[in-house]
Formats: sequence, structure tokens, C-alpha cells
Amino acid sequence: MLNLHSLFFNGDNPDAFHKAISPSEEQRKELVRAKNKIRDHLREGISRASTTVLGMDKQVEPKFRTQGSWSYKTCIQGAQLPPQEMDWDFGVYLPVTVWDVSAPPRAMAKLYFVFVEECLEGLCRREGWELHKRNSRCVRVKIAPWAHIDLPLYAAPEEKFKKVKESAVFDHALSKNYLRESVSASLEEYSEFGEMPEDFWAEMEDIHLAMRNGEWKKSDPEQVSKWFNDRVTEHGDQLRRVCRYLKAWRDYHWEEGGPTSVLLMIMAAKQFERTPDRDDVALERAAQAVEVLVRGEVREAGIDLCAENFNRLEDHDRQLASERAGQLRSAIRRARVLQVAMRGEAVLKVQEQLGERIPYDPDLVVADGAGEVRSAEARVVVPPVVGATHAG
Repeated sequence: MLNLHSLFFNGDNPDAFHKAISPSEEQRKELVRAKNKIRDHLREGISRASTTVLGMDKQVEPKFRTQGSWSYKTCIQGAQLPPQEMDWDFGVYLPVTVWDVSAPPRAMAKLYFVFVEECLEGLCRREGWELHKRNSRCVRVKIAPWAHIDLPLYAAPEEKFKKVKESAVFDHALSKNYLRESVSASLEEYSEFGEMPEDFWAEMEDIHLAMRNGEWKKSDPEQVSKWFNDRVTEHGDQLRRVCRYLKAWRDYHWEEGGPTSVLLMIMAAKQFERTPDRDDVALERAAQAVEVLVRGEVREAGIDLCAENFNRLEDHDRQLASERAGQLRSAIRRARVLQVAMRGEAVLKVQEQLGERIPYDPDLVVADGAGEVRSAEARVVVPPVVGATHAG
């Protein structure tokens, strides 16, 4: 049998799959630059409009948060760029002075969408970006043929923001034995730009997402983030890598559509078994989990007590996803059971499922167990005592 681990994960080898699918440093910098320009532009614009357009009784400043794949550290380059695009999910959070959690004002949700898009139009013209207005759950700014920034629009009671900030200051100071004043100053530095640290969001409640049709949907991105980070703590960073491999598999087989990233994360985590130094085996098992679980509803008690079905695929799409996941599982398995002399064929079998970002380098494939033998330190062995013998 063969060990394919180094095809997937091989330190800083730029040819290994995990490096090939990672965003480049230049791409990351371009996304951060665009995110910061949008943040600064909206912070000023929304603050001015909070009384004149959104009808609040005093001026408030929005808060911002990076969430989604950049928060989970699972962002990858699409297999087909374009039309696939890398995205940065950047939540806009509005502290509302008068807020009825049971019945948030519908008119405000529409005003929120309209104003943010109008506010961004001038910036997009200056930067040469495209503003897309079709998504029902967010505002989208396309900054390059390969990338966009999604801006989901949230609101929550202003008193919650104040309470959580005070709690974050106290808890962080207590846990780190810092002076409360120093932690408060640190939070103020974040506040200067509107982006708050993770300590802040962990306690936030009563968050609602504005929908383009005027509805509000109770939504807390922190639930998914905390759940996934807990799973990574439990299983190690191999889980994060396997989720990235599954996303790359999806992007290779679906130009658009297919299982969502969150759905793949949940299915992979449900039956995950840590397999040290064997990402090939871990991915094979995750593919098997997807093959089975994607056929039905997928809920997760650790996120929302199983309230939401994360599998929004139609029945025929579920069947297709199951079949393709089965093909991925089978291909890895068939590649692993080949003999050492057929290492090149093993690589080709994996490339059929994941594309040429899997490096064609048979030298990265070793006999099962050979990697462990080579990696063991040499030891001095005491020679055995051999007694006297007589011939004949």
C-alpha cells in the first residue's frame, strides 16, 4: 500500500496541494486593502446617516467583523478562477438605539440595504470595482475578476454592545492579570477603526441580519465560528486542512453550486478521526462521511441546537454530491492500495478527482510505513553476546 500524505501536506513545499490552493500573499494584501477602504468609507457614511436616513435619535458608529472562511482559516483559491471567486466575508454591525427584538422595524432593513449600496457607489467608481445588488443576504463588491467582498448587514441593541464591551474588558483583564484600563485602551484602538476583537463578539446577543426584502433574520455568525474552532481544538489542524481539501474538490467538480462550505465543514467534523501524518486517509474518511450524510438533512446541535438544516441542496443535487464524494473516496482508496512501482498511476488517480493542483511527483508517494521508518532517529544498538561454538 502507498502513503499519499506528502501530495497533500508537505511543510512549505510550494507544490503540495495545501500550498497550491492557498491564497497568495499578494491576493491577501489586495483583499485586506479593499476591506479597509470599504470599512473606513462605511464607518463615516453610516455614522452621518444614522440620524438623517436611518431614523435614530443619536449618531452611532457601526462595528465590523471579518467572518466566514477568513475567520475559520479555510479560504482557498477556486479551481476555476474566474468564474469562481475568492471572497472576504465582512460583517457590518449597527448598534440601534431603539430596538424591539421581537419585532425589528421592516422599513429599517430596506433603508439599511439601500443606503449602504448608495454609499458604496462612489467608492466603487473611484476604485474601478463593481457593486452587485442581487444577493438577498448581503451587499457584494467585486474588487477583481478573482475576488469579491461580501457585506452582510446586521443590527443589535446598542445596550448589548455597551454591556459586551464592559464584559470583554473585565474578563480579558481578569484572565490575563492585566489592568482593566490597559485592556479598555486596547479595545478603544480596535474601535478607532470599527473592527472589534474576538473577545468582544463571543458574548454578543440579539443580532439580526437585514434581508433585502425588508425582513430581519435572527443570526449569529459567532455560533459557527466558535463551534468550528472548538472542533479544531479537539481534532487538530488536520481537520481544517481536510475542510480546505473538500472545498477544493467541490470547486473542481462544480463551476458553481454544490455543497456549501459550511455544510462540508459540518459533515467532515461529524465523523472526523485524527490521523497523524496521513491527510490522504483523513480525506478518504471525510469523503465517505460526505457520501452518506449529504443524502439527508444535516443539523448540528453545537451550532443552534439542530434548528437549521444546513443541507439546502435539492434531492437530485444531493444524489449527485453523494456520487461524486463516493468517487473521491474510491479514487483515494484505489490509489493507496497500488504497489510502489505504480506511484505515478496513484498520483493520476488523485488528480482525476482534485485536478492538477495535486502535483505530479511520484517521489512524494512512499510505501505505507516508509515515511515513519525514514523519520525515526538512528540508534546505537548493543550487539548480542555470541557464545563460543564448535564446527562439525
